[in-house]
Formats: sequence, C-alpha cells, structure tokens
Amino acid sequence: MNSGKDRTKQTKFLVLGILSYLPASTQNNIVAFKPYEQPVPGSLLKFKMVPIPQGEFSLGSPATEAHRHSDEGPQHTIGVSAFWIGVYEVTRDEFDVFLKDETTSQNSDVDAVTRPSPQYIDFSLGMGKEGGFPANSMSQYCALMYCKWLYQKTGIFYRLPSEAEWEYACRAGSNTAYYYGNDAGKMKDYAWFKENSDDKFHKVGQKLPNAWGIYDMLGNVMEWTLDHYEGDYYQHINNQEKDPLEKPNESVYPKSLKGGGYDTEADALRSAARFKSDPSWNRRDPQIPKSKWWLTDAAAVGFRIVRPLQQPTPEQAATFFKTYLSQ
Repeated sequence: MNSGKDRTKQTKFLVLGILSYLPASTQNNIVAFKPYEQPVPGSLLKFKMVPIPQGEFSLGSPATEAHRHSDEGPQHTIGVSAFWIGVYEVTRDEFDVFLKDETTSQNSDVDAVTRPSPQYIDFSLGMGKEGGFPANSMSQYCALMYCKWLYQKTGIFYRLPSEAEWEYACRAGSNTAYYYGNDAGKMKDYAWFKENSDDKFHKVGQKLPNAWGIYDMLGNVMEWTLDHYEGDYYQHINNQEKDPLEKPNESVYPKSLKGGGYDTEADALRSAARFKSDPSWNRRDPQIPKSKWWLTDAAAVGFRIVRPLQQPTPEQAATFFKTYLSQ
C-alpha cells in the first residue's frame, strides 16, 4: 500500500492534471453559471443541472457526531472549485438512450465509446424502470462510460463527482449530521430509506430537496464517486487543500460511494457517511469473466453526474477517461 505522502502526491497530481484544468484562453465552452437543462442526445429527454459555487467546507464528521465511523475523519477544511451537479439521480430513461444507441459499439474494447452488454436479468427487480426511476445495478465503469458517451455526443465534459464535491453539494452550507439538521426522525421527509421505502427505490424527486435544490442526495440509491476508497484517506488530507481526490489504482475494489440507498438505516445516511464497493455485489453474475458493466446484487447502487465549470481540453478529457476506464 502506498504511504500517506505518496498518496498525497498522487492526489495532487490528479487534481492538477484533470480537475484544475485550463488557462482562460482555452476555456471555449464556459457558459453562464446558472441552472440549465441538458437534452439527452437522440431523445426528447432533458436533465436538470444546478450550479454549485466554489467555496470551503468541513469535509468529514466531527468526533462528537453520533454514529460516526473512523473513516470519516479527521475533519478538514478544504476548498472546492465551482461545478454543476445533477438535480436528480440519473434515471433509467436517460441511461437507456445510451444503452440502446446503435451508433455506439457493443462490448468492444477498441472503439471510443462502447455500450453495456444486454442485461441478463431484470436488475431493477421489478421496482421500476421507465417514468423517472433511478438507473441502478451498474458499476462505476458503466456510469463513467455513460459520462464519456454524453461528452462525445454533446461536447460537454460530464463525470462523476469526487467524494469532496459530493459532500459539499449534499451539505449545501450545513454542518449538521444531515443536510436538514440533526434529527434522524425527520428523514422520512427527505429520503427513501430502510424505514419508509418498502424495500425498493422510488421515482426521483419525490422528497424534499436540500438548500441548493438537489433531490435524493440521501437514500433512494447510493451514488458512485470518482474516488478510490481508502479507510485512512482523510488522515492524509491537509487543511485548506483544494479539490482533494483519491486517485484510482490497479485494483477495481473498493471504490467510494455516498448517500446510502433505499435499504440503508437512517443513521448511515449522514452527509459524511462513506460507503465502499465490494466484489460480493457481483457474486451471482453467471458470466465468465464477470461483467464489468452490471452488478447483480447491487440494486441500491446508482449515480448522478457533475460538470466542472472549467472544461478540459480534448486531450485532458481523453487522459481522464483513459485513467478511469483502463481498469
């Protein structure tokens, strides 16, 4: 395992190389920093994006927070660059446009964009697909390939949020256990979770949003981030560091997720709570080798996307996708 110093260097390298992108002269697709709707190419669908201003916040949870886990600290004050984030989790309707796009190549490692192999079972398990249900049961690789497809279709660079970006957007200026306060008893108004979900995910946007107008950040489906999961990651972040990110390594597992899902207890839906992927999520996959797209036993896993305010050059975008899709 890399030392803390090595990981810090790797983190800063990736931030400087991918997240802190461009000189002003090359920022040719920056638009007004306000909410907008993005059409999904090849369909009549649109998804909403909301701007998240740059700023600082306390990443992680204080030692006094109830139900806190050791991987949530120590807390650090960090900076976050401006970005847009999806108002809702990516829906199955949106994802299926990519899944069914005949202009992409199915299961080829040589084409610029490939689309997922056909589902061999109903991964929604009857909980719902069309009409606004979240996309689910897919790997981080699959979610990132959707982002790459969007980039190539729209010319706009979308990706998954980092852990830091996700928590910053979730908290929306709050410093309490949940973005609405500290009372877990109020969770039913803001999230679908173990107590009220009837053991299934629900259509996006049915609960109350956070202060920045983002829905379902807690519960419904847990959401992929960019980060490789390290239990001691926060021990190596420095106060005032900007845009921290744990760089991927050779191992597919574990990756970091945030937000919890419809089967998660309320105390694990705190803004600082961290989750990690596990090979058991694909244990019943009958394919040999197992699918890099679908997760047979991860019905509560989904994703939402972000768009950095400062867009990368084509070369930087290519480096980004090569880095994250080479595992």
